[in-house]
Amino acid sequence: MLTAPPIALPAGRAEERLVWTRAGLSAAPDRRPDDPAVVDSWLVGEGRVRDLALHGRRFLHACAAAVPELPAAEIRRFLDAVRHWLPPRGRWFPRIEAYAGAEPRLALWPRPAPEPGPAEVALWIPPEPDPRLWPAVKGPDLRVLAGLRERARAVGADDALLHDQGGTVLETAHSALVWWRGGTLCLPDADLPVLPSITRDHLERLAGCWRCPVRRERVSLAELPELEAWTLNALHGLRPVRAWTDADGRSTPAKVSARAAEWQRAVRHRAVLPALHLWGEPCAH
Repeated sequence: MLTAPPIALPAGRAEERLVWTRAGLSAAPDRRPDDPAVVDSWLVGEGRVRDLALHGRRFLHACAAAVPELPAAEIRRFLDAVRHWLPPRGRWFPRIEAYAGAEPRLALWPRPAPEPGPAEVALWIPPEPDPRLWPAVKGPDLRVLAGLRERARAVGADDALLHDQGGTVLETAHSALVWWRGGTLCLPDADLPVLPSITRDHLERLAGCWRCPVRRERVSLAELPELEAWTLNALHGLRPVRAWTDADGRSTPAKVSARAAEWQRAVRHRAVLPALHLWGEPCAH
Protein backbone atom coordinates (compact mmCIF):
# COMPACT_ATOMS: atom_id res chain seq x y z
CA MET A 1 0.00 0.00 0.00
CA LEU A 2 1.27 3.47 -0.90
CA THR A 3 2.31 5.80 1.86
CA ALA A 4 1.86 9.56 2.13
CA PRO A 5 4.49 11.68 0.35
CA PRO A 6 6.99 13.89 2.13
CA ILE A 7 5.60 17.16 3.47
CA ALA A 8 7.64 19.15 0.91
CA LEU A 9 6.96 17.98 -2.65
CA PRO A 10 9.77 18.08 -5.24
CA ALA A 11 10.02 21.29 -7.25
CA GLY A 12 7.46 21.40 -10.06
CA ARG A 13 5.67 18.25 -8.85
CA ALA A 14 2.40 20.07 -8.21
CA GLU A 15 2.21 21.18 -11.87
CA GLU A 16 2.38 17.63 -13.27
CA ARG A 17 -0.08 14.77 -13.56
CA LEU A 18 0.87 11.51 -11.88
CA VAL A 19 -0.29 8.54 -13.93
CA TRP A 20 -1.99 5.51 -12.43
CA THR A 21 -0.51 2.14 -13.43
CA ARG A 22 -0.70 -1.34 -11.96
CA ALA A 23 2.38 -0.43 -9.95
CA GLY A 24 0.65 2.61 -8.42
CA LEU A 25 0.93 6.34 -9.03
CA SER A 26 3.86 6.87 -11.35
CA ALA A 27 6.48 9.53 -10.67
CA ALA A 28 6.71 10.02 -14.44
CA PRO A 29 4.34 12.87 -15.33
CA ASP A 30 1.55 12.48 -17.86
CA ARG A 31 2.11 15.24 -20.42
CA ARG A 32 -0.48 14.18 -23.00
CA PRO A 33 -2.57 17.23 -23.86
CA ASP A 34 -6.07 15.75 -24.33
CA ASP A 35 -8.84 16.88 -21.98
CA PRO A 36 -10.11 14.61 -19.19
CA ALA A 37 -13.56 13.05 -19.53
CA VAL A 38 -14.19 13.13 -15.76
CA VAL A 39 -12.61 15.11 -12.93
CA ASP A 40 -13.22 15.60 -9.23
CA SER A 41 -11.45 17.71 -6.63
CA TRP A 42 -11.63 18.60 -2.96
CA LEU A 43 -9.91 20.77 -0.40
CA VAL A 44 -7.27 19.22 1.89
CA GLY A 45 -6.14 21.19 4.93
CA GLU A 46 -3.44 19.70 7.18
CA GLY A 47 -4.36 16.21 6.00
CA ARG A 48 -8.09 16.61 6.62
CA VAL A 49 -10.92 16.48 4.06
CA ARG A 50 -14.68 17.02 4.16
CA ASP A 51 -16.89 14.26 2.67
CA LEU A 52 -14.03 12.47 0.92
CA ALA A 53 -16.08 9.29 0.44
CA LEU A 54 -18.78 11.23 -1.40
CA HIS A 55 -16.25 12.70 -3.84
CA GLY A 56 -15.04 9.18 -4.59
CA ARG A 57 -18.57 7.93 -5.23
CA ARG A 58 -19.34 10.87 -7.53
CA PHE A 59 -16.17 10.13 -9.51
CA LEU A 60 -17.08 6.44 -9.80
CA HIS A 61 -20.61 7.21 -11.01
CA ALA A 62 -19.36 9.80 -13.51
CA CYS A 63 -16.77 7.37 -14.89
CA ALA A 64 -19.47 4.72 -15.36
CA ALA A 65 -21.34 7.21 -17.58
CA ALA A 66 -18.48 8.89 -19.44
CA VAL A 67 -15.65 6.29 -19.43
CA PRO A 68 -17.42 2.92 -19.09
CA GLU A 69 -14.35 1.07 -20.39
CA LEU A 70 -12.55 1.79 -17.08
CA PRO A 71 -13.36 -1.07 -14.64
CA ALA A 72 -14.88 0.07 -11.34
CA ALA A 73 -12.44 -2.13 -9.42
CA GLU A 74 -9.49 -0.39 -11.08
CA ILE A 75 -10.94 3.04 -10.25
CA ARG A 76 -11.33 2.01 -6.62
CA ARG A 77 -7.68 0.94 -6.47
CA PHE A 78 -6.71 4.30 -7.94
CA LEU A 79 -8.84 6.15 -5.37
CA ASP A 80 -7.22 4.18 -2.58
CA ALA A 81 -3.75 5.11 -3.85
CA VAL A 82 -4.75 8.78 -4.08
CA ARG A 83 -6.09 8.68 -0.54
CA HIS A 84 -2.74 7.46 0.78
CA TRP A 85 -0.80 9.91 -1.37
CA LEU A 86 -2.50 13.05 -0.02
CA PRO A 87 -0.04 15.31 1.85
CA PRO A 88 -0.46 15.46 5.64
CA ARG A 89 0.61 19.11 5.81
CA GLY A 90 -0.37 22.28 4.00
CA ARG A 91 -3.39 23.34 1.99
CA TRP A 92 -4.08 21.40 -1.22
CA PHE A 93 -6.73 21.13 -3.94
CA PRO A 94 -5.88 17.84 -5.72
CA ARG A 95 -7.75 16.83 -8.87
CA ILE A 96 -8.38 13.26 -9.96
CA GLU A 97 -8.94 12.66 -13.68
CA ALA A 98 -10.24 9.93 -15.99
CA TYR A 99 -9.33 10.01 -19.69
CA ALA A 100 -11.34 8.25 -22.38
CA GLY A 101 -10.20 7.01 -25.79
CA ALA A 102 -8.30 4.03 -27.12
CA GLU A 103 -6.16 3.89 -23.96
CA PRO A 104 -8.36 5.03 -21.05
CA ARG A 105 -6.35 6.06 -18.04
CA LEU A 106 -6.47 7.68 -14.61
CA ALA A 107 -4.28 10.47 -13.25
CA LEU A 108 -3.77 12.66 -10.20
CA TRP A 109 -3.00 16.38 -10.42
CA PRO A 110 -1.58 17.24 -6.96
CA ARG A 111 -2.31 20.98 -6.94
CA PRO A 112 -1.66 23.35 -4.03
CA ALA A 113 -4.89 25.14 -3.13
CA PRO A 114 -5.21 28.67 -4.49
CA GLU A 115 -5.55 31.58 -2.13
CA PRO A 116 -9.06 31.93 -0.69
CA GLY A 117 -11.36 33.98 -2.90
CA PRO A 118 -13.74 36.74 -1.82
CA ALA A 119 -16.22 35.94 0.93
CA GLU A 120 -19.07 37.09 -1.35
CA VAL A 121 -19.47 36.80 -5.12
CA ALA A 122 -20.95 38.70 -8.05
CA LEU A 123 -22.67 36.60 -10.71
CA TRP A 124 -22.91 37.51 -14.38
CA ILE A 125 -26.09 36.48 -16.26
CA PRO A 126 -25.14 35.47 -19.82
CA PRO A 127 -27.60 36.18 -22.63
CA GLU A 128 -27.42 32.60 -23.94
CA PRO A 129 -28.61 29.41 -22.17
CA ASP A 130 -26.46 26.72 -20.56
CA PRO A 131 -24.06 25.43 -23.26
CA ARG A 132 -22.98 22.22 -21.49
CA LEU A 133 -23.30 18.86 -23.23
CA TRP A 134 -22.79 16.78 -20.05
CA PRO A 135 -24.31 18.84 -17.21
CA ALA A 136 -24.41 15.90 -14.76
CA VAL A 137 -20.72 14.97 -15.21
CA LYS A 138 -17.81 17.09 -14.02
CA GLY A 139 -15.17 17.12 -16.73
CA PRO A 140 -16.38 17.14 -20.35
CA ASP A 141 -17.43 20.81 -20.33
CA LEU A 142 -14.48 22.28 -18.41
CA ARG A 143 -13.26 24.44 -21.28
CA VAL A 144 -16.72 25.83 -21.98
CA LEU A 145 -17.27 26.68 -18.32
CA ALA A 146 -13.82 28.28 -18.01
CA GLY A 147 -14.69 30.46 -21.00
CA LEU A 148 -17.92 31.58 -19.32
CA ARG A 149 -16.04 32.49 -16.16
CA GLU A 150 -13.56 34.56 -18.17
CA ARG A 151 -16.43 36.44 -19.79
CA ALA A 152 -17.88 37.05 -16.32
CA ARG A 153 -14.58 38.42 -15.05
CA ALA A 154 -14.32 40.70 -18.07
CA VAL A 155 -17.41 42.57 -16.81
CA GLY A 156 -16.30 42.58 -13.16
CA ALA A 157 -18.15 39.50 -11.91
CA ASP A 158 -16.73 36.33 -10.34
CA ASP A 159 -18.65 33.61 -12.16
CA ALA A 160 -21.47 33.03 -14.67
CA LEU A 161 -25.02 31.97 -13.86
CA LEU A 162 -26.31 29.02 -15.90
CA HIS A 163 -29.94 28.94 -17.05
CA ASP A 164 -31.97 26.96 -19.57
CA GLN A 165 -33.67 28.19 -22.73
CA GLY A 166 -36.86 28.98 -20.82
CA GLY A 167 -35.10 31.11 -18.19
CA THR A 168 -35.04 28.54 -15.36
CA VAL A 169 -31.96 28.98 -13.18
CA LEU A 170 -29.67 25.93 -12.85
CA GLU A 171 -26.36 26.73 -11.08
CA THR A 172 -23.16 28.65 -11.83
CA ALA A 173 -20.27 27.67 -14.06
CA HIS A 174 -18.20 26.53 -11.07
CA SER A 175 -20.58 26.24 -8.12
CA ALA A 176 -23.91 24.89 -6.99
CA LEU A 177 -26.61 27.44 -6.19
CA VAL A 178 -29.25 27.65 -3.44
CA TRP A 179 -31.63 30.43 -2.46
CA TRP A 180 -34.02 31.41 0.33
CA ARG A 181 -37.75 32.07 0.53
CA GLY A 182 -38.23 33.51 3.98
CA GLY A 183 -36.94 30.82 6.36
CA THR A 184 -37.01 28.02 3.77
CA LEU A 185 -33.81 26.89 2.06
CA CYS A 186 -34.49 26.19 -1.62
CA LEU A 187 -32.58 23.81 -3.90
CA PRO A 188 -32.95 23.13 -7.65
CA ASP A 189 -35.62 20.60 -8.58
CA ALA A 190 -34.29 17.06 -8.71
CA ASP A 191 -35.08 16.74 -12.44
CA LEU A 192 -33.07 19.81 -13.50
CA PRO A 193 -29.75 19.22 -15.34
CA VAL A 194 -27.31 20.22 -12.60
CA LEU A 195 -24.08 18.67 -11.36
CA PRO A 196 -24.38 16.50 -8.23
CA SER A 197 -22.90 18.77 -5.55
CA ILE A 198 -21.17 17.41 -2.46
CA THR A 199 -21.27 20.81 -0.73
CA ARG A 200 -24.96 21.31 -1.51
CA ASP A 201 -25.73 17.87 -0.04
CA HIS A 202 -23.64 18.84 2.98
CA LEU A 203 -25.71 22.00 3.41
CA GLU A 204 -28.96 20.06 3.09
CA ARG A 205 -27.88 17.65 5.83
CA LEU A 206 -26.94 20.60 8.00
CA ALA A 207 -30.39 22.11 7.43
CA GLY A 208 -31.93 18.85 8.62
CA CYS A 209 -29.87 18.97 11.81
CA TRP A 210 -30.98 22.56 12.42
CA ARG A 211 -34.65 21.76 11.65
CA CYS A 212 -34.60 24.26 8.81
CA PRO A 213 -37.27 23.68 6.12
CA VAL A 214 -35.88 22.65 2.74
CA ARG A 215 -37.74 22.76 -0.57
CA ARG A 216 -36.77 21.72 -4.10
CA GLU A 217 -38.18 23.99 -6.77
CA ARG A 218 -37.60 25.98 -9.94
CA VAL A 219 -36.76 29.67 -9.92
CA SER A 220 -36.69 32.02 -12.91
CA LEU A 221 -34.06 34.53 -13.98
CA ALA A 222 -36.59 37.28 -13.36
CA GLU A 223 -37.28 36.17 -9.78
CA LEU A 224 -33.87 35.09 -8.48
CA PRO A 225 -32.33 38.59 -8.04
CA GLU A 226 -35.13 39.36 -5.56
CA LEU A 227 -34.09 36.42 -3.34
CA GLU A 228 -31.08 35.80 -1.13
CA ALA A 229 -28.80 33.33 -2.96
CA TRP A 230 -25.61 31.43 -2.08
CA THR A 231 -23.01 29.61 -4.17
CA LEU A 232 -21.43 26.38 -2.91
CA ASN A 233 -18.29 24.46 -3.89
CA ALA A 234 -15.55 22.36 -2.31
CA LEU A 235 -12.84 25.02 -2.61
CA HIS A 236 -14.64 28.10 -1.28
CA GLY A 237 -17.47 26.56 0.72
CA LEU A 238 -20.53 28.81 1.05
CA ARG A 239 -20.46 32.33 -0.42
CA PRO A 240 -23.43 34.72 -0.57
CA VAL A 241 -24.21 36.41 -3.87
CA ARG A 242 -23.55 40.13 -3.33
CA ALA A 243 -24.39 41.42 -6.83
CA TRP A 244 -26.00 40.45 -10.14
CA THR A 245 -24.42 41.61 -13.40
CA ASP A 246 -26.46 41.59 -16.60
CA ALA A 247 -25.28 40.78 -20.12
CA ASP A 248 -24.33 44.43 -20.70
CA GLY A 249 -22.20 44.62 -17.55
CA ARG A 250 -24.69 46.58 -15.42
CA SER A 251 -24.55 45.48 -11.78
CA THR A 252 -27.26 45.59 -9.11
CA PRO A 253 -26.84 44.70 -5.42
CA ALA A 254 -28.15 41.32 -4.25
CA LYS A 255 -30.02 40.52 -1.07
CA VAL A 256 -27.61 39.45 1.70
CA SER A 257 -28.62 38.69 5.29
CA ALA A 258 -26.78 38.12 8.56
CA ARG A 259 -27.63 34.40 8.59
CA ALA A 260 -25.03 33.68 5.90
CA ALA A 261 -22.13 34.07 8.37
CA GLU A 262 -23.49 31.41 10.75
CA TRP A 263 -24.05 28.92 7.93
CA GLN A 264 -20.61 29.67 6.50
CA ARG A 265 -18.96 28.73 9.79
CA ALA A 266 -20.98 25.52 10.04
CA VAL A 267 -20.20 24.44 6.48
CA ARG A 268 -16.50 25.22 6.97
CA HIS A 269 -16.04 23.28 10.21
CA ARG A 270 -18.61 20.49 10.27
CA ALA A 271 -17.68 16.89 9.50
CA VAL A 272 -14.06 17.44 8.45
CA LEU A 273 -12.37 14.04 8.53
CA PRO A 274 -8.83 12.72 8.13
CA ALA A 275 -7.90 12.11 4.50
CA LEU A 276 -7.33 8.40 5.19
CA HIS A 277 -11.06 7.92 5.72
CA LEU A 278 -12.16 5.07 3.44
CA TRP A 279 -13.76 5.96 0.12
CA GLY A 280 -16.42 3.28 0.39
CA GLU A 281 -17.69 4.14 3.85
CA PRO A 282 -20.26 6.81 4.71
CA CYS A 283 -18.87 9.88 6.43
CA ALA A 284 -19.63 10.25 10.12
CA HIS A 285 -21.55 13.38 11.12
